Parts: sequence; structure tokens; C-alpha cells
Amino acid sequence: MMKQKIAIYIFIGLVSITFFVAQLWATTLSITVPAGEQVDQIMGLKVDDHVRIQFNVLGADNSYISFSLVYPNSTEVNFGEVGLFSHNFICDTKGEYKMCFVNNDLAENKLVTLNYEVESYMFGMPQTQFLLIFIAVICVMMVAFYSLLSPHP
Repeated sequence: MMKQKIAIYIFIGLVSITFFVAQLWATTLSITVPAGEQVDQIMGLKVDDHVRIQFNVLGADNSYISFSLVYPNSTEVNFGEVGLFSHNFICDTKGEYKMCFVNNDLAENKLVTLNYEVESYMFGMPQTQFLLIFIAVICVMMVAFYSLLSPHP
């Protein structure tokens, strides 16, 4: 009887971890930006999300592309002509953030290898870590209540 209850509690704990633990989004893309055109990549972000954007531009003659980041309030940050790029920021506004890749070269297409990661935070710590601590505290409380309420010989 006791072993069945422990097994049930362990199962409930594992299911809770599976459903409540947030994950780090990591996205890797290869984007072809045609000559003289713009390609946009949109990220849906929440307040306090930590974002890392990295990309590399490949082209035959020159490996540069114009890059800008547009915030949900339409503020645009232009990073200029870049070939190898890395940028970290913390979201202060919920919404869609748009990465704009502009190929100013009229002769050749550019290949952009893009990697961006988004990690959600709660109460100043990664959401995954916060939820694991929360679940651990709940499990300890369940064991304590079980031991207090069980009949003692």
C-alpha cells in the first residue's frame, strides 16, 4: 500500500515536471536574401525574455548585409552592414520583434545562417529553474503532510 502511494506521487511529480517546465527556444535557420531585397524573421517575445541573436553572412564577393531589429513599438535599431554578428538583449515589451535582413548588393544573393535563442525568466531567474524549485517545494510539502497525517504505531 505504501509503495503504491509513493509510486503515484513520483508519477505525479514527473508528469508535473513534463508539463510545467519551460524550455529554452533555440532556432537555427539558413535564410537566402535575394539581391536587392529584404527578408524578415519575426520572434514573439514576452517581457523579461533573454534573447541572443547570432548570424553569419556568406556571399561570393562580399559577405555583408544590412541588419536592423524592429521592436513592437515600431522602434528600429539599425546595426548597419555586418557580416558576423552577435547581440544579446532583454525584452522590456511584449510582442513581435522583427529581424530585418537587407541585401544591398544588386548582383548576388546572400546566405545568412541565423541562430537565435530565447530564454524566459520569472522573478529574476530562468523559468525552468524557478518551476523546478517550485515543484520540489510542493513535493517536499506533500511528503511532510503525508508523514504527519499517517497513523503512527
